[in-house]
Amino acid sequence: MDSTAHYDSPLGGITLASDGNALVGLWFDGQKYFASVLQENAEEKALPVFDEAARWLDAYFSGSEPDFTPPLLLRGTPFRRAVWGALMAVPFGQTVTYGWLACRLGLPAAAARAVGGAVARNPVSLIVPCHRVIGADGRLTGYAGGEWRKAWLTGLEKQSKV
Repeated sequence: MDSTAHYDSPLGGITLASDGNALVGLWFDGQKYFASVLQENAEEKALPVFDEAARWLDAYFSGSEPDFTPPLLLRGTPFRRAVWGALMAVPFGQTVTYGWLACRLGLPAAAARAVGGAVARNPVSLIVPCHRVIGADGRLTGYAGGEWRKAWLTGLEKQSKV
Protein backbone atom coordinates (compact mmCIF):
# COMPACT_ATOMS: atom_id res chain seq x y z
CA MET A 1 0.00 0.00 0.00
CA ASP A 2 1.27 3.46 -0.87
CA SER A 3 1.75 6.19 1.68
CA THR A 4 1.96 9.95 1.31
CA ALA A 5 3.52 12.90 3.08
CA HIS A 6 3.49 16.65 2.55
CA TYR A 7 6.39 19.06 2.06
CA ASP A 8 6.12 22.85 2.05
CA SER A 9 8.39 24.30 -0.64
CA PRO A 10 9.08 27.88 -1.73
CA LEU A 11 6.95 27.05 -4.80
CA GLY A 12 3.97 25.65 -2.93
CA GLY A 13 2.95 22.36 -1.41
CA ILE A 14 4.49 19.11 -2.58
CA THR A 15 2.99 15.66 -2.13
CA LEU A 16 5.42 12.78 -1.69
CA ALA A 17 4.41 9.16 -2.25
CA SER A 18 6.13 5.91 -1.33
CA ASP A 19 5.57 2.16 -1.54
CA GLY A 20 7.08 1.95 1.96
CA ASN A 21 10.69 1.67 0.81
CA ALA A 22 11.21 3.97 -2.17
CA LEU A 23 9.81 7.23 -3.43
CA VAL A 24 7.24 6.60 -6.18
CA GLY A 25 5.94 10.15 -6.50
CA LEU A 26 6.80 13.79 -5.93
CA TRP A 27 4.32 16.30 -7.31
CA PHE A 28 3.54 19.96 -6.79
CA ASP A 29 0.03 19.96 -5.37
CA GLY A 30 -2.48 20.22 -8.18
CA GLN A 31 0.01 19.89 -11.04
CA LYS A 32 -0.90 18.16 -14.29
CA TYR A 33 -0.79 14.36 -13.88
CA PHE A 34 -0.86 14.82 -10.09
CA ALA A 35 -0.68 11.47 -8.27
CA SER A 36 -0.84 9.59 -11.58
CA VAL A 37 0.94 6.50 -10.20
CA LEU A 38 -0.44 6.66 -6.67
CA GLN A 39 -2.62 3.80 -5.46
CA GLU A 40 -6.15 4.89 -4.54
CA ASN A 41 -6.00 3.71 -0.93
CA ALA A 42 -2.85 5.67 -0.04
CA GLU A 43 -2.77 7.19 3.42
CA GLU A 44 -0.54 9.76 5.07
CA LYS A 45 2.25 8.14 7.05
CA ALA A 46 5.73 8.98 8.36
CA LEU A 47 8.45 6.96 6.62
CA PRO A 48 12.26 7.15 6.53
CA VAL A 49 12.17 7.64 2.74
CA PHE A 50 10.08 10.78 3.26
CA ASP A 51 12.71 12.08 5.69
CA GLU A 52 15.38 11.44 3.03
CA ALA A 53 13.28 13.16 0.37
CA ALA A 54 12.73 16.17 2.65
CA ARG A 55 16.47 16.36 3.31
CA TRP A 56 17.08 16.27 -0.48
CA LEU A 57 14.46 19.00 -1.04
CA ASP A 58 15.88 21.17 1.77
CA ALA A 59 19.34 21.01 0.19
CA TYR A 60 17.97 21.65 -3.30
CA PHE A 61 15.83 24.64 -2.33
CA SER A 62 18.76 26.14 -0.43
CA GLY A 63 20.54 26.29 -3.80
CA SER A 64 22.83 23.31 -3.27
CA GLU A 65 23.13 20.30 -5.51
CA PRO A 66 22.17 17.36 -3.27
CA ASP A 67 24.94 14.77 -3.07
CA PHE A 68 22.56 11.82 -2.71
CA THR A 69 19.35 10.52 -4.23
CA PRO A 70 16.59 8.99 -2.12
CA PRO A 71 15.60 5.48 -3.20
CA LEU A 72 13.30 5.71 -6.23
CA LEU A 73 10.83 3.31 -7.79
CA LEU A 74 9.72 4.79 -11.10
CA ARG A 75 6.38 3.35 -12.15
CA GLY A 76 5.74 3.55 -15.86
CA THR A 77 6.18 1.89 -19.20
CA PRO A 78 9.67 0.77 -20.26
CA PHE A 79 9.84 3.75 -22.66
CA ARG A 80 8.93 6.26 -19.95
CA ARG A 81 11.40 4.72 -17.50
CA ALA A 82 14.13 4.98 -20.17
CA VAL A 83 13.33 8.68 -20.67
CA TRP A 84 13.32 9.30 -16.92
CA GLY A 85 16.65 7.50 -16.62
CA ALA A 86 18.08 9.80 -19.30
CA LEU A 87 16.79 12.80 -17.35
CA MET A 88 18.82 11.69 -14.34
CA ALA A 89 21.98 12.21 -16.44
CA VAL A 90 21.26 15.91 -17.06
CA PRO A 91 23.64 17.80 -14.76
CA PHE A 92 22.48 20.32 -12.15
CA GLY A 93 22.37 23.81 -13.65
CA GLN A 94 22.27 22.63 -17.27
CA THR A 95 19.45 22.21 -19.75
CA VAL A 96 18.90 19.92 -22.73
CA THR A 97 16.29 19.74 -25.47
CA TYR A 98 13.68 17.08 -26.06
CA GLY A 99 15.53 16.24 -29.29
CA TRP A 100 18.77 15.76 -27.35
CA LEU A 101 17.01 13.33 -25.02
CA ALA A 102 15.62 11.42 -28.00
CA CYS A 103 19.10 11.11 -29.51
CA ARG A 104 20.54 10.05 -26.14
CA LEU A 105 18.04 7.19 -26.19
CA GLY A 106 19.12 6.20 -29.71
CA LEU A 107 15.98 7.63 -31.28
CA PRO A 108 15.74 10.12 -34.13
CA ALA A 109 15.31 13.76 -33.09
CA ALA A 110 11.82 13.50 -34.62
CA ALA A 111 10.88 11.38 -31.59
CA ALA A 112 11.12 14.52 -29.46
CA ARG A 113 7.32 14.74 -29.14
CA ALA A 114 7.08 11.18 -27.74
CA VAL A 115 9.96 11.97 -25.39
CA GLY A 116 8.12 15.12 -24.32
CA GLY A 117 5.06 13.06 -23.43
CA ALA A 118 7.16 10.85 -21.18
CA VAL A 119 8.92 13.85 -19.62
CA ALA A 120 5.54 15.41 -18.83
CA ARG A 121 4.44 12.28 -16.99
CA ASN A 122 7.52 12.08 -14.78
CA PRO A 123 6.14 10.96 -11.41
CA VAL A 124 9.10 12.20 -9.34
CA SER A 125 9.53 15.88 -10.21
CA LEU A 126 12.69 17.72 -9.20
CA ILE A 127 14.68 14.60 -8.24
CA VAL A 128 14.14 13.30 -11.77
CA PRO A 129 14.89 16.72 -13.28
CA CYS A 130 12.29 17.19 -16.01
CA HIS A 131 12.50 20.96 -15.43
CA ARG A 132 15.91 20.90 -17.18
CA VAL A 133 14.37 20.09 -20.57
CA ILE A 134 13.70 23.02 -22.89
CA GLY A 135 12.37 23.49 -26.39
CA ALA A 136 14.62 23.32 -29.46
CA ASP A 137 14.43 27.12 -29.70
CA GLY A 138 15.70 27.53 -26.12
CA ARG A 139 12.33 28.45 -24.64
CA LEU A 140 11.03 27.03 -21.38
CA THR A 141 8.15 24.93 -22.63
CA GLY A 142 5.83 22.42 -21.07
CA TYR A 143 6.22 21.72 -17.38
CA ALA A 144 3.48 19.83 -15.53
CA GLY A 145 4.11 21.97 -12.44
CA GLY A 146 3.69 25.19 -14.43
CA GLU A 147 6.15 27.11 -16.57
CA TRP A 148 6.60 29.76 -13.86
CA ARG A 149 7.98 27.02 -11.58
CA LYS A 150 10.24 25.75 -14.36
CA ALA A 151 11.66 29.26 -14.77
CA TRP A 152 12.21 29.55 -11.00
CA LEU A 153 13.91 26.12 -10.78
CA THR A 154 16.23 26.63 -13.74
CA GLY A 155 17.06 30.11 -12.40
CA LEU A 156 17.88 28.67 -8.96
CA GLU A 157 20.23 26.13 -10.51
CA LYS A 158 21.98 28.59 -12.81
CA GLN A 159 22.44 31.06 -9.92
CA SER A 160 23.81 28.28 -7.70
CA LYS A 161 26.34 27.20 -10.34
CA VAL A 162 27.95 30.67 -10.41
